[in-house]
Amino acid sequence: MNEKIFKTMGATGAGAIAVGIVVLVAGLATGIISIVNGSLLLKRRKDVIF
Repeated sequence: MNEKIFKTMGATGAGAIAVGIVVLVAGLATGIISIVNGSLLLKRRKDVIF
């Protein structure tokens, strides 16, 4: 019984770490893309004609 609990806890912990890494990478990538897009918009705002 105790062995099952320890195996389950180990698998859950590993899964939580994997999900955390994926969320961290996705968040970092989204932040970088947002910064790049914002800088491009600011750079090209003079080209907008209304």
